[in-house]
Amino acid sequence: MTITKFKSRPAFVSPFNDLMSGLLSNDIGNFVGRDDIQRTTNAVNITEGESAFELQLLTPGFSKEDIKLSIENDMLTISAEKKSTELKENERFTRREFNFNSFTRSFTLPETVNAEGIKAELVHGVLHLELPKTEKAKPRTREISIS
Repeated sequence: MTITKFKSRPAFVSPFNDLMSGLLSNDIGNFVGRDDIQRTTNAVNITEGESAFELQLLTPGFSKEDIKLSIENDMLTISAEKKSTELKENERFTRREFNFNSFTRSFTLPETVNAEGIKAELVHGVLHLELPKTEKAKPRTREISIS
């Protein structure tokens, strides 16, 4: 039995594009063991509450020891690096797709964030950051009595 990768095709494919694609990328990529996988940056969600911003960043495959957080000139930088494992003696891959490389994401902090109070936690591959607001940025309410 032979397993073959299926790649859907649009309704109309130019023969020239098909030829060039086959010569320059697909065949070479398949030969060295790579697929047509698009790489993107780590996804992030940022929400604003009354007293803090919450930032959630996907970091699958990284441990807290691999992740580094730093702040410089109101710029929050989140970076991570994971080294790939060495091959054991007499170990040979026919295909190796586990790719543990690195990423860096940077965010400009607004003036309303108290940089000293930032807290971070890694839960199931998601990095959670709590960015507390400064006291003057928090909404203030007071009751006014009627005379």
